[in-house]
Amino acid sequence: MKTAIIYYSLEGNMDSIAQKIGSAHTADLYRLIPQKEYPTGRISKYFWAGKSATFGEKPKLVNETIDWEKYDTLIIGGPVWAGTFAPPIHTFLKDYSIRGKQIILIATHAGGGADKCFAKMKEYLKDNVIVETFQFVNPLTVKDPGTDKSIEKIQKLIARER
Repeated sequence: MKTAIIYYSLEGNMDSIAQKIGSAHTADLYRLIPQKEYPTGRISKYFWAGKSATFGEKPKLVNETIDWEKYDTLIIGGPVWAGTFAPPIHTFLKDYSIRGKQIILIATHAGGGADKCFAKMKEYLKDNVIVETFQFVNPLTVKDPGTDKSIEKIQKLIARER
């Protein structure tokens, strides 16, 4: 049994979490890369990210196609934008018909919206088993002792699925 971590990260928060989860060599990492990257920085980031998420945009991804059949467990994660998942995650969920997998959902955010984001993701993933959800508040800048505990729990869930 194999695990894949599929994620989008604009400013490195989700990338940090994915790298830590995968550091035990328990999963293959796939960072979603949009053809046109979103701007960073306070005002432009919030404007473009919020607009793109609110209107349900699905940017073209430059990633190669992945053989999903070899994975039993998928960890899908990214930032919460305007109460939903980031547009590259939207593209991924629309482009791949995922069924019969064990799914762990992860959200990074600056202080809210993860539950609403998870609810929307679960709609796309209704033909799967959602094992658990995890959320992290700005893990690159907020030192939360619960972060390492959650990462260890995710790694244990992956090991148990094997």
